[in-house]
Amino acid sequence: MATTVKTPQPKSTVKKPRKAPRRKMKVVASTPVEQSNAALLARREAAVPHGVASAAPVFADRAENAELWDVEGKRYIDFAGGIAVLNTGHRHPGVIAAAKAQEDRFTHTSFQVVPYEPYVALAEKLNALAPGDHDKKSLLVTTGAEAVENAIKIARGATGRTGVIAFTGGYHGRTLLTLGMTGKINPYKKDVGPFPADIFRAPFPSARDGITVQDALTGLQNLFLTDAQPDRVAAIIIEPVLGEGGYMPVPTEMMQALRAICDEHGILLIADEVQAGFGRTGTWFAVEHSGVVPDLITVAKSMAGGYPLAGVIGRAEIMDALPPGALGGTYGGNPVACAAALAAIDAIETEGLLARSTELGARFRAQFAEIGARVSPYRMWDIRGLGAMLAVEFVTDFETATPDTALVKSICAHALKRGLILLSCGMHGNALRIMVPLTASDEIVAEGMAIFEAALADAVAERAAA
Repeated sequence: MATTVKTPQPKSTVKKPRKAPRRKMKVVASTPVEQSNAALLARREAAVPHGVASAAPVFADRAENAELWDVEGKRYIDFAGGIAVLNTGHRHPGVIAAAKAQEDRFTHTSFQVVPYEPYVALAEKLNALAPGDHDKKSLLVTTGAEAVENAIKIARGATGRTGVIAFTGGYHGRTLLTLGMTGKINPYKKDVGPFPADIFRAPFPSARDGITVQDALTGLQNLFLTDAQPDRVAAIIIEPVLGEGGYMPVPTEMMQALRAICDEHGILLIADEVQAGFGRTGTWFAVEHSGVVPDLITVAKSMAGGYPLAGVIGRAEIMDALPPGALGGTYGGNPVACAAALAAIDAIETEGLLARSTELGARFRAQFAEIGARVSPYRMWDIRGLGAMLAVEFVTDFETATPDTALVKSICAHALKRGLILLSCGMHGNALRIMVPLTASDEIVAEGMAIFEAALADAVAERAAA
């Protein structure tokens, strides 16, 4: 039998790499967390600054389309939509699927370091959707205020001018520059000035305040004579429908006059569409109702179906005015948010949500008028807006039109108790605004309106008993 002799092998002098130690998971005994609104409110009070306000003293647990459930299991119909963020509803299946698919590939590289296709695809889509047949480019950022700040920065860089004109009641954000443009003290600007220079304010046309379009235009011309030298003004910025200012649409003749004034003086016209865009008014952008083509458009909110994303769309030559590196931000145009936005835009297109907005707007107008005449004929001052971006304003009486802020606050509180989430708006907080998802079913909308009517009756009865 043959014997196999093993030849001893020399020992290697190369040290084997050390294996990374296995990370031991610390096992923590799970303790039940008390999921009650009261307990969470106490934790919130201890951990979150008072300056961060919440309209509802309940905590969300889950949501679907136009419905939301709190941590105690109570169901609510959502007429707030995360402040006009959810035109395609909570957790739209297409949006969620697109976001998850992107998450499976990568969540962040920073577009300034390694770019990616979803950013480019969304920019292409925004350029195609925005009004005007000129060449356009789009910048993506994270928040509406950031979009507005960048729009002003771009306008100043493109024109070589510094002045900015905004309007009474306009809301453009809570950062220092955007607060300078926001036209409301409480609660946004109180005690936090001074604000940046070269920001001027013109009057907004308002029937309730007796300010006509001609009055507003005269005020703007007077501003040119007294404080804002026209050839030093870079931009005029306006919300085509005031958001926090009361859901008041800019009259078509006003918007057209602003376009002519900007053209005359070489001023850029910025449409702040952060709240009004992406189908809320029955068109992609509210400015389309006037036929006016702005130079720059700021967007955010419902663009990405609940994911944080914002942007500036503008004329290509204006958007290219600043050098490489002057625009951007670490998280700007996050790939997951871009994927979600492309899916949200697709849903608006394929599900006919622009037409749905117009349809809902007509239904809300008719129902509010009928309820107002039946429940409180002397308190409902105005029903206004475009498409499904509507507000109902309440006053103490028709003769003085004194804002009835207390009644609106009471309606919101009673509505929440009955299972409907509502938000107020307006300079005096005396208007209720509608931001229900455009994907809400007719049955959900009808149920929500029934709750609104009951809450209105509760508030009127409560006042009568006081």
